[in-house]
Amino acid sequence: MASLVKTLASHSNDVNSCAFSPSMLATGSGDKAIRLWNLPDFEELSFSPLLGHSYYVNCCVFSIFGTMLASCSTDGKIILWDTKNGESLQVWYHPSKSIVKICCFSPDSQHLVTGATDNAICVFSIATKQLIRIIEMAHENFVSSLSYTPDNMHIVSGSGNGDLKVWQAQNVHANKAIYYIAECQDLGMSCLAISPTFGSAGNSSVFSDFAAPNTQTPGDKTYFLLATCGGDSRINLWDLNTAPKCNTNLRCVLSGHTANVMMVAFSPDGKLLASGAMDKLVKVWCPIVGNVLFTLESHSRYITSVAFSMDNVFLATGSADRTAMIWSLTGAAPGTATDTTPPLIDVDTEGNQPLTSPEGLVSSSSSSVGPKPLLTWSPDDVANWLQEIGLDQYADSFKEQLIDGEEIQNLTNESLSQDLGVKALGHRQKILRAVLVVKEQGFYVSGKPSDDSVPDEYLCPITRQIMTDPVIAADGFSYERDSIRSWLGTGNHTSPMTNAPLAHTNLTPNRSLKAIIQRIYELT
Repeated sequence: MASLVKTLASHSNDVNSCAFSPSMLATGSGDKAIRLWNLPDFEELSFSPLLGHSYYVNCCVFSIFGTMLASCSTDGKIILWDTKNGESLQVWYHPSKSIVKICCFSPDSQHLVTGATDNAICVFSIATKQLIRIIEMAHENFVSSLSYTPDNMHIVSGSGNGDLKVWQAQNVHANKAIYYIAECQDLGMSCLAISPTFGSAGNSSVFSDFAAPNTQTPGDKTYFLLATCGGDSRINLWDLNTAPKCNTNLRCVLSGHTANVMMVAFSPDGKLLASGAMDKLVKVWCPIVGNVLFTLESHSRYITSVAFSMDNVFLATGSADRTAMIWSLTGAAPGTATDTTPPLIDVDTEGNQPLTSPEGLVSSSSSSVGPKPLLTWSPDDVANWLQEIGLDQYADSFKEQLIDGEEIQNLTNESLSQDLGVKALGHRQKILRAVLVVKEQGFYVSGKPSDDSVPDEYLCPITRQIMTDPVIAADGFSYERDSIRSWLGTGNHTSPMTNAPLAHTNLTPNRSLKAIIQRIYELT
């Protein structure tokens, strides 16, 4: 069973990252702070919080023995902390000072790898405190996820457009990927994780009773179990082979979440896989059998982080509801499902297409809108959505024209009026505004949009809060007036989004955006 043992509510903004060392838990937040909590009572340490970032803390990770903590932020900084006293050991800046999304220690803690929104990957030496490698334009989109293989030989990276690449870790001059998957996740990758025990990572005999046929590979082959997740609401499990030749095979697909899966993490013994999503749910899976052991539902907003303690006793979950929750896990043995969510989806021998479609997979024939991916909507779903927004008089017309989740994204004023019979200008504008919200969040939540489904253009890029007084800066982006003034007031003369120099510091009110935000979110 799983039970909630403590809720940590000291952060004043989203809890973006949770990480365990043998003796403590770290939580990083949009409030610019990192807090450290003692194990096993989860009391905050005397030298917490750690303050050194000037903007959103996106990720924090411990070294293998927990003596160091690394953090990265929207401010473009990577900070290395001493966990004995909370002092800063080193501050690095990403070369272009772009937002650093992710950081990860090598298994031997000799290196730290980071990924940023300028699409670059950087590798820092812990011993020399120097940047020793930069892979510029590692991806065509921002680097969203990174991990070393457990043998320390390769770096695996994923991006916002869903592709995956594998890099040689030991050769600092090898800046060309040795393997590439164009669409590892259909709608962008949020996170990836590699099992610390499966295959060549360690003794995988603990899974011998549960592994699929022919997955136990001879010793001359180096292979791992890789989990990826993203905007398609699914978790893909891959056999990642790195020797004698690098390749992947889609092992299975785990379904059960109904919205973007934001985070996946293996337990230290590799027997469990945790996932957190925008549907506000945390699921704990047996990664070999493919079934759900626990579903945790206490967070009020979307999940941003999941992490297992080193002894497998606790699971920490971070959320945009500004809390981290600590769960005690017992009885989570492989093959003992305590959830009715169906098992994995089998894949064909080429590892491409599902052969079966269990009930847990979102189907286009479903008539319930719910928080389900937009691209899976059927015409019936669209009709239900129209009813939700108070325009059900047009449902029959939309169904007759077979408007589904794909077609709804192409609606215009003209097509609404001429093809679908929506003559009232106010109704057309209401539909188009609602479509905009659905397109940005990828799924629909009944009623007034909640804070966790706010489109990015309504959020200040600096604070990630809904803007009440948006202004346009010289870089063309809109910011909350007080936030961009503060940015400029500290001597920054570059764009918070691109790091390019600003031509001037004039701020132009974005009245149209302000009016839209006020209308949708009823702000004054």
